[in-house]
Amino acid sequence: MPLIHASCVEFASEGLLICGESGAGKSDLCLRLTDIGAQLVADDQTRIENRGGKLIASCPEKLQGLLEVRGIGIVKTPFIEETEIHLKLILRPNEKIDRMPEIRTEIIEGVRIPVFLLNAFEASAVSKIKTFLQVQNGQRKVVS
Repeated sequence: MPLIHASCVEFASEGLLICGESGAGKSDLCLRLTDIGAQLVADDQTRIENRGGKLIASCPEKLQGLLEVRGIGIVKTPFIEETEIHLKLILRPNEKIDRMPEIRTEIIEGVRIPVFLLNAFEASAVSKIKTFLQVQNGQRKVVS
């Protein structure tokens, strides 16, 4: 199973693989998502595998339940052992994100996954994730 530099949570029954450079806000976004009910899978290091055509994420045992909170330290956090990934978030600054992008996907370990570029530090970051998931699940529609 490959180990990648990414964080992972399960939010609204959807596995989110959170990718970005160091300092992009992966752990910060995990903290905000867990504050509203998401469950931590992994912070900073995530194992991924194709299991029967589904992309499954888990955490290396030594890092389970650990979340870095900048300014405080590494804190014990409730976690789940694994989740199926439904969305890859790539964290970037606003100037590197198109205002109205084309739908993007990426093949990871042989599984096609939707990709959403996001600035983790925007106040609306969590709301944008919710909206993207609603569009993806047919609950909302993009008209332009």
